[in-house]
Amino acid sequence: MLSFENDYSEGAHEKILQCLMETNLEQETGYGNDKFCESAKEKIRIACGHPEAHIQFLVGGTQTNSTVIAAMLQNYQGVVATEEGHIAVHESGAIEHSGHKVLTLPSHEAKMDPTELETYLADFYGDGNMDHAVFPGMVYISHPTESGTLYTKAELTELRRICDRFQIPLFLDGARLGYGLMSKGTDVTLKDVADLCDVFYIGGTKVGALCGEAVVFPKGNVPPHFVTTVKQQGALLAKGRLLGIQFDTLFTDDLYFKISKHGIEMAEHLKNVFTEKGYRFYLDSPTNQQFIILDNDTMARLSKDVRFCFWCKYDDTHTVVRFATSWATLPENIEKLKGLL
Repeated sequence: MLSFENDYSEGAHEKILQCLMETNLEQETGYGNDKFCESAKEKIRIACGHPEAHIQFLVGGTQTNSTVIAAMLQNYQGVVATEEGHIAVHESGAIEHSGHKVLTLPSHEAKMDPTELETYLADFYGDGNMDHAVFPGMVYISHPTESGTLYTKAELTELRRICDRFQIPLFLDGARLGYGLMSKGTDVTLKDVADLCDVFYIGGTKVGALCGEAVVFPKGNVPPHFVTTVKQQGALLAKGRLLGIQFDTLFTDDLYFKISKHGIEMAEHLKNVFTEKGYRFYLDSPTNQQFIILDNDTMARLSKDVRFCFWCKYDDTHTVVRFATSWATLPENIEKLKGLL
């Protein structure tokens, strides 16, 4: 079976596995207080251009979203996201389970429109009954979005301005951040993300690591007792070194960016193959997720040899499916797919 089902089907980059083996019998203190975590944090601070940044390593994306939101919101506040936002759709109500409502706005190819956000916040604070409602206490976006689309620097800057106006933090979900940063044509850098967001995370699970996400509070603005909140959420790993080693490796010699670039190059190859074969795209994604409209007979035939992800029903005879490339995608597998198409 060929697999384009997601970008975390493989294990980890061989350099990470090598480093895990080489350091396996070294004894280190726990909970992320080890030398590997400290080295990784310093490298991330340098890459972000924020020497004062506070960094915390967590295991997975849902834990990270839930933990950050729980730590930064008051008990009467909710988090604003698009109706396609990951926390609103694919996290099994994890945010609501923590006691905070997800307040949704319309989605524009999974992106949030800054004008709609500003109108929503202005209307909320202009409502005389606002004390009877859930207060918007944070803005959550993903970059890349759930549909593989990207914010421009101008859009992020406008979201930053609005958050400043209403004095609420901007949180960027970077589960696939590497693929967004290395996409051709983007004008957003890692430093831009750090400059414009109050908190974001650098995804490792989908970009070469066995597991792990690096939460960054770029201006040292970490909430009080954040580690306690992490532990309350069941997200504090006793063997924190496992995360530190992985991110230390990813941020050595630009490995994170190099393997993300490979994922983008493979996505472009994949996109060209589908275009040459006359297939239609559901939307234009510049990142490693490509959304194809298949007639249901073709989808059934392909599924015998290829793994891909159901996305949504297009009409009675067609389905939108997602093909994802990754840091580990082999060009020869795309050529095999071409033959099947």
